[in-house]
Amino acid sequence: MKRLRGLNALVFDAVDGTTRLVERTHAAVAARSLRRFAPVEPLATPAAAINAVSGGVAAGVYASIRLVNGLVEHATDAGFEIVEAAGAKPPSITTPLRSDAAGSFSWWVDHAQGALNGFIGDRLGERANGLDLGMSVRHDGAEVALEPAALSAALAPISRKLCVFVHGLSCTEWSWSFEAERFHGDPAATFGSLLRRDLGYTPVLVRYNSGRHVSENGRRLSELLAELVAAYPDELDEIVLVGHSMGGLVARSAAHYGSTASAPWARRLRHVFCIGSPHLGAPLEKATHLLSRVLRAFDTAGTQVPGEILEGRSAGIKDMRFGYTVDEEWQGEDPEAVLHDNRHDLPFVDAVGYYFIAGTISHDPLHPLGQLFGDLLVRLPSASGFAPEPARRLKFRSGRVFSGLHHFDLVNHPDVYDVLRRCLEQAPGLPLLPARLSAEESATG
Repeated sequence: MKRLRGLNALVFDAVDGTTRLVERTHAAVAARSLRRFAPVEPLATPAAAINAVSGGVAAGVYASIRLVNGLVEHATDAGFEIVEAAGAKPPSITTPLRSDAAGSFSWWVDHAQGALNGFIGDRLGERANGLDLGMSVRHDGAEVALEPAALSAALAPISRKLCVFVHGLSCTEWSWSFEAERFHGDPAATFGSLLRRDLGYTPVLVRYNSGRHVSENGRRLSELLAELVAAYPDELDEIVLVGHSMGGLVARSAAHYGSTASAPWARRLRHVFCIGSPHLGAPLEKATHLLSRVLRAFDTAGTQVPGEILEGRSAGIKDMRFGYTVDEEWQGEDPEAVLHDNRHDLPFVDAVGYYFIAGTISHDPLHPLGQLFGDLLVRLPSASGFAPEPARRLKFRSGRVFSGLHHFDLVNHPDVYDVLRRCLEQAPGLPLLPARLSAEESATG
């Protein structure tokens, strides 16, 4: 019912927002037409009068649309309240996390909701819309209460080592099962299930609203981990964070906020893995930002409308422009400033191992295509934190560049898992970087 009410509210918000956008565009076009006649007498006076009359009529029409839209929304809300008061509930649909469940009804609903949160999740949160994913621990498509009994049932067998997985932008925990049958011969295989089997870690999957600021999700993840550790059925010796794409930024942010607050969970944090994460920003978001600014620079309806729609993308997406992870990087800043990089380059938490994993679409990482496009969404310098200025480079303990893998291959590929496993095993002599590449060569673009 929460999703249905959220979808209902979203539809009416969309009607209201579209009406206001059309009204602003109409007014801009009318004003531009009036300016053409303003210098020409005797046409200026009647033109202004006609514009005033037509503007008043148009304003009345738009106001009527908003009024009817609001009345219908209130009526449907009342209908939902009646249904809920009668105790009626839609059937609960949960699906195990398996690659062969792709295409199921639950899979489509979760993916649609994840995508929606990525694009407009900040506004869903502001309006307390039922489609807001919030942040939760998940198991087989359902939220797990942070209580000892619920955690024991969902996470069994419980161990003293915890590995927390944080998905990327516009995704849900489903992303960790990507191509599981093709990659592992087992549709249920994920990095979490494999680490449980091989090293005895208890995997925890987090779902969150990726449209919020990365720093907001980082603080919330720190709070969630504090609640999780307090309710965990056993003592914990070790916590590992694994983030894919935006999830790597959220993991870094959570580690920072947890350490700053001296949270008990942060004292158990040992490793942070960032897989295909845009630490220095994502080129697609930079290009989208520039396009929106160019469109808004032209005073025509054909450019203003798409420009305004592009500028409506979520705060989470805008944080990907430069890889922001803390509040100070975006607070007080103009989000539409052309290309002002306010990243603070915070140091990593002491005594915690940070690792990057990156991919290139080319089979030779040094090939110009691999250097230019990286894994299609994140370039090598950004994934490895290798900024042009030495003082701004992120000091990862180590990392690995995989050739011939795109952005989503990295989320469940057996070669990536092998690096995770061997890092956690602390295997002696592990060559985390290919022998033919130095750390600088792999990251320089």
